[in-house]
Amino acid sequence: MMRHILCFGNPLHGDDGFGPAVYQRLAQLPLAADVRLFDAGTAGLAALALFRDCAEAVVVDALAPAGHPGRLLELAAEAIPLESAAAGHGHGVGYLLAALAVMPEPAPALRIVAVEAAAVEPFRPGLSAPVAAAVDRAVALLSVYFAPQHHE
Repeated sequence: MMRHILCFGNPLHGDDGFGPAVYQRLAQLPLAADVRLFDAGTAGLAALALFRDCAEAVVVDALAPAGHPGRLLELAAEAIPLESAAAGHGHGVGYLLAALAVMPEPAPALRIVAVEAAAVEPFRPGLSAPVAAAVDRAVALLSVYFAPQHHE
């Protein structure tokens, strides 16, 4: 069964570009044969299709600023808040994960790798320095789980 890495975000909106930056770096690395990497962008509920046919899914995204920019977190899906208003991802990743939980098909095992944003500003491309530094840490973390196995 496949494992999926889904990178969400909009590189035109400041630190919301974290997911696409992680995607670009991971796309340059060898990944295990059972891993599929997706740039999910701002797909909203259309991204539900990306959770099909996999045993495990990792969601990569940026979290709202909360005083610790660049902090990298591994979270359970339940820890992502349900957005009260439409966000940059249509309804937001929290809304997407809530929808996934009530789908008739069994959901894959979910993990969230998220960075705390310094700022999400519409039409201001580029990551803040703390979030840019977190890209390397996220890629290193994901590489441990999804790199091809080396046999000696």
